[in-house]
Amino acid sequence: MVVSSVNFSGNSSKNLFSEKKGQSIGPVRSMNYEIPGTFVLESGKTLSDARIEYEIYGKMNADKSNVILICHALTGDAHAAGFHEGEKKPGWWEIVIGPNKAFDTEKYCIICSNILGGCKGSTGPSSIDPETGKHYGISFPVITVKDMVKVQKKLVEHLGVKQLFAVAGGSMGGMQVLQWTVSYPEMVKKAIAIATTASTTPQQIAFGAIGRKAITDDPKWNGGDYYGKEIPSQGLALARMIGHITYLSDASMQKKFGRLQQDKEKSGTKACTKGITGTEGKNLSEISSEISSEISSEIAPEFSHDFTPNFQVESYLNYKGDNFTKRFDANSYLYITKAVDYFDLARNGSLIEGFSGVTAKYLVISISSDWLYPPYQSQEIVSALNANGIDARYEEIRSQYGHDAFLLEEGQLSYLIRGFLSEVLVSDVMNRNFYTVSRNETIEHASKLMVKERVSHLPVISETGKIEGIVTSWDITKAVACKINELDEIITRDVRYVYEDERIEKASSIMEDYSISSLPVIDSEHRIIGLVTSESISALIGRFG
Repeated sequence: MVVSSVNFSGNSSKNLFSEKKGQSIGPVRSMNYEIPGTFVLESGKTLSDARIEYEIYGKMNADKSNVILICHALTGDAHAAGFHEGEKKPGWWEIVIGPNKAFDTEKYCIICSNILGGCKGSTGPSSIDPETGKHYGISFPVITVKDMVKVQKKLVEHLGVKQLFAVAGGSMGGMQVLQWTVSYPEMVKKAIAIATTASTTPQQIAFGAIGRKAITDDPKWNGGDYYGKEIPSQGLALARMIGHITYLSDASMQKKFGRLQQDKEKSGTKACTKGITGTEGKNLSEISSEISSEISSEIAPEFSHDFTPNFQVESYLNYKGDNFTKRFDANSYLYITKAVDYFDLARNGSLIEGFSGVTAKYLVISISSDWLYPPYQSQEIVSALNANGIDARYEEIRSQYGHDAFLLEEGQLSYLIRGFLSEVLVSDVMNRNFYTVSRNETIEHASKLMVKERVSHLPVISETGKIEGIVTSWDITKAVACKINELDEIITRDVRYVYEDERIEKASSIMEDYSISSLPVIDSEHRIIGLVTSESISALIGRFG
């Protein structure tokens, strides 16, 4: 989706977003903020000297109105884009964050923080309790998604941001997005919730419960007291293996692994490639498919009775589990998955009621093959938002990757996110604080009001608030020169106007076509609710152009 240039008064402006090839943000570093005093959790428990780890990409503009907060998923962290010194692997959402990418760091300032309860710099179970000088372990208080968002709010306020241009995230990050708009509606203009739910289901809770049991049944977990000792790696690895299965789909696993066995791939691939001909012009997937076919047809199945992993999918899951234990804390996994289980935005059993205070404009994205957070759950979010009169758009990514598609489908994600962030409506820039006059008032009154309030346009309204015309400073100047005293004689009654849900391009086009610099915004009953001026559009271009 491409947003056309905004033009007014005959002057050309910049495109609202670029279509240049995206680049990496390059070297980045993490920072941390210590929340002063005592932090009160939803449970009523408190934390002292709570810290939050975060990274910033891009620069804030003068009024800090271009800030986007990125919320990470279950085992993510603050490192969403760019490269840390000495590391070759980029941040976890590198595909959409950076110059000329979906979250364009040449226009927006992107903030991503590690959540409360995490183990990558933010206060969590592995942190030192200032009161005891020892690791919290399971003495760490219970946390919720609401607590995570409250900590993020403290960070945002510390950085001097009064309102976020957008909040975005997938999976548990999407839960945080939803919670932001419920807890702090006045602080969020736009929200992007991807592959998520507003209320954790029994099936989702069940998977979390199995993962936690795998950890707590590991003897090395030792009641959560394993710091400085051997970690419960076996239980944590198993929990990750269980969780990782839910992030994939049957189709993606079939395509990635099929029924290939480890030994067969090593001994059979080389031999079978001799029989593969005509590879020129074929892609890697086609060649791989032919090789797999040759392996299946030419090598007899080998049966193992020692129950060691011999299928590729088994080895893959073992690798994922073992690798996870090197970067994540078992107690953090327990606390965070439990916070996900507790997540439920319904109020009195009604999601509509739960979203009743939301004001943000929404983009809700689901993934066709996601069985962890299926599309119907995203559709329920959109329905509840729409029932509250919220502008909420539903989109579905077609992908075989399953839940993990929000980390992989660069093209579809970029298309949807770019279009949503760049779409500017009249309501985004209109001035709701304006002055009006009635047609029965005098020119002298209108003139004094313009001078006092430093405005050049005054809408003329009826007793019911409906627009009847408009008076400009130029009209009053002509009236004085012609010695006209009654305001009713100089009103322009053929008024051009726009509605608040129309795109800003329409307002700009009307201003240019009719050489006017202010345009009334009206509701369905022709009552004036605001003004759009050329100055407000100029400010918009300066902010995001």
